[in-house]
Amino acid sequence: MMKHLAKTAAALTFTVAAITGCSQEEPPVVITADPVTERELESGTVVGFVEANGAHVWRALPYAADTSGENRWRAPQPVSAWERTREAITFGPACAQIATPFTQLDGWVDGTLQGSEDCLTVDVYAPPGEAAGRPVMVWIHGGSNVSGASQLYQGHRLAVNEDVIVVSVQYRLGPLGFFALPDCDENDPCAANFALLDLIAALDWVKRHAEVFGGDPENVTIFGESAGGHNVAGLLVSPLAEGLYDRAILQSGLMDSFAVPDAKGATGEALNNSGDVIDRLGGADRLRTATVDEVFAAYQLRDGMWLELPRMIADGVTIPNTSLKEAMGQSGPSQSVPVITGTNKDEMKLFLAFDDTLVKTTLGVFRSARDQDFYDAASEYSARMWRLNAVHGVADSLIAAGNTKVYAYQFDWDEGGSFLFTDFAELFGAAHAFEIPFVFNRFQLLGQGDPILFTKKTEASREELSRAMGAYWASFARSDIPAAPGQAAWPSYGENSSTIIFDSTRDQGIVTRSAPDSLQSIVSDLQADPRLDADERCAMFQLLVNIEALEAPEIPASCSL
Repeated sequence: MMKHLAKTAAALTFTVAAITGCSQEEPPVVITADPVTERELESGTVVGFVEANGAHVWRALPYAADTSGENRWRAPQPVSAWERTREAITFGPACAQIATPFTQLDGWVDGTLQGSEDCLTVDVYAPPGEAAGRPVMVWIHGGSNVSGASQLYQGHRLAVNEDVIVVSVQYRLGPLGFFALPDCDENDPCAANFALLDLIAALDWVKRHAEVFGGDPENVTIFGESAGGHNVAGLLVSPLAEGLYDRAILQSGLMDSFAVPDAKGATGEALNNSGDVIDRLGGADRLRTATVDEVFAAYQLRDGMWLELPRMIADGVTIPNTSLKEAMGQSGPSQSVPVITGTNKDEMKLFLAFDDTLVKTTLGVFRSARDQDFYDAASEYSARMWRLNAVHGVADSLIAAGNTKVYAYQFDWDEGGSFLFTDFAELFGAAHAFEIPFVFNRFQLLGQGDPILFTKKTEASREELSRAMGAYWASFARSDIPAAPGQAAWPSYGENSSTIIFDSTRDQGIVTRSAPDSLQSIVSDLQADPRLDADERCAMFQLLVNIEALEAPEIPASCSL
């Protein structure tokens, strides 16, 4: 799906650029080390550079050692010290992954293995000046936990706009980040979520170095989107992460996890199935002697997409040996940490847009819904299922555990532009990941497709919404209470399922409302939806069942699918 999205966006933008000369890419900047950014870390001296907006930036600061060879599938090891001043002005290598069009890095070829096992670094963004005690916001990128890179999320604008320290983290991905080792079980557990161990090591590094960059080590907020939100959820219930952060924000997070036997392929068709992978490698003795190419080749891929997708494992070490939702409802770290959780109004449109049963293609490029009513209904009900688990499920579990500081949001901005036969507002709406540019105040998401998505017409209202969202996020990081000057007060979730809606002033603006939902109400609304006939209603039930959710509706007996 991502491949089709990037190709569609690129083709559309090439056509637009050829006609109008439009481009929203930031001009290249010559970066040189600036002595004003020299800092002393535990491992040695570093020097960064100053961004055009005044932010002080340090790239690729190592928080742990190379994870290849004997360090593979082990907890991250300490960094070796360096003697000379280290220039931190270029991004480090991304963690090993299969390249996708959404990870737009120079020289990468879609569907090929890229990146490195020596990748555990952070990028740090700080406002100028000598102020101390600023809130620290640690960003965890998404990408289904199999792709992504910290450099795709540059925090210099958020840092300066809101006077916070932003840290973007890289962590092991795919089979290197999530793997159930042999000879470990519930009676003798060992860690399986190496990505979480990386993030825990990064948070420990942040605690030890926050003051060096003007941050407060006792005021750290973790935030992440999609798989990043999933990992935030993992950290919320991880006993190993307790005390390393003070607040958490889940943006379109996920809540699934696999039991250790499932991860090893002992029962059913598990997505991890590390037992089969070990067999394909030639046995457990090759776990750390095999090349990274051989490790990835041991997984089944189709056109560069994962068929066996590594996922979070309830290993009893990094997270409890129960489901994430159950763990959220138990006493532990999540009980006292203030939490924001939210989703986007049209989450699934990012994926439905490339379902050929729902969307037609004109001239090989321009995509549009075959039946807009059915397409919108599919988006609505699937997004409600996502929200039921990622917002209501999370919030209800946290509140049941005694957490009184839980906040919910929904992102509704759906004002993408159009060109010829494709209307981004209808095709994508407020799709998955579309809130990220607003939080970071940096309108880069689809690469060459950005001039169509983010038009000049919406520039002023987008900037206003973006600055408000950044203020809410930073206020929460600063004081537990999300607020923005001149904007609606954000009530806690509470008994009324209170939710803030983020939209531009061209539409409804930023408003709050009570937004309860349940599986029963989703099913009831679906059964009575006038947009759908009987066959379409049955197809919709099947779609919802296929969504990876903690609870899903039963397909009615009248549907013979």
